[in-house]
Amino acid sequence: MTLATSDLTFAYRKGSAPVIESLTTAFAPGALTAVTGPSGSGKSTLLYILALMLRTTSGEVLWDGRPVTALPDAERSRLRAADVGFVFQDAMLDPARTITDNVCEGALFAGMPARTARTRAAALLDRFGVGHRATHRPGEISGGQAQRVALCRALLTSPRVVFGDEPTGNLDHASARIVWDALHVHARDGATVVIATHDEQLAAEADHRLVLA
Repeated sequence: MTLATSDLTFAYRKGSAPVIESLTTAFAPGALTAVTGPSGSGKSTLLYILALMLRTTSGEVLWDGRPVTALPDAERSRLRAADVGFVFQDAMLDPARTITDNVCEGALFAGMPARTARTRAAALLDRFGVGHRATHRPGEISGGQAQRVALCRALLTSPRVVFGDEPTGNLDHASARIVWDALHVHARDGATVVIATHDEQLAAEADHRLVLA
């Protein structure tokens, strides 16, 4: 999927200074784009806008050339469930659910059959070395393991777009490499991958880079 913004401006409050102002850019499928810039430059905000979690103050977000900013909330939710995976800086797993249930939740909402979701979840958990934790709960695993679980959740539906908001920010080098390499592979498989990061070494490996001031 091609993502684009046209003259996008966003402010958290009416009359306040915009976090993002007059941004026109595009993100191509088959590539990983690193979004970099100082704290407060709008990196995370941009990802939330592109993923239809926030609405622009003005300007437009386009998915494959289709304006999506003004769509009703229910339609925006349906599009997110069908096409988007998101890896947050903190894994944001439901502490009351097992690891498998956390991975499957979004896919089930998107309409994937439960058996298919659980089969795919088991394969992904094994791929990223956390299959032995499938029946545990988030409080029983390490932070690095939790982030790999969050990666499994984001990839379960083979989404056309994956966003990562500092997905390696709280990880040791080995765990960060696992997450980053997996996102690169997903991009090479044809997805649009957009990652906000402070890690200059990883950003240098991206296919493209967008610097926010």
